[in-house]
Amino acid sequence: MENFELLMGGLESALTPMNLLYAAIGVLLGTFVGVLPGIGPAMAIALLLPVTYRLEPTSAFIMFAGLYYGGMYGGSTTSILLNTPGESASV
Repeated sequence: MENFELLMGGLESALTPMNLLYAAIGVLLGTFVGVLPGIGPAMAIALLLPVTYRLEPTSAFIMFAGLYYGGMYGGSTTSILLNTPGESASV
């Protein structure tokens, strides 16, 4: 039962309005960077690392998750619309 309480505490922390805002900002920035050819999700995280310097660790990791998934989506957008994948993961 203790594991369930810890899981609920983590969800409670992740679902605060500020952390959801950071996730949305991360997805938006990740999508913009992911559309660029040759720049994948890992490069997007590396490029946007300074954005998270002043954030709390929880908010920063949530923003990184948004950046990663936004970058994956942005890479598939060019692959679908232009029939030319920008990176090997989008093939």
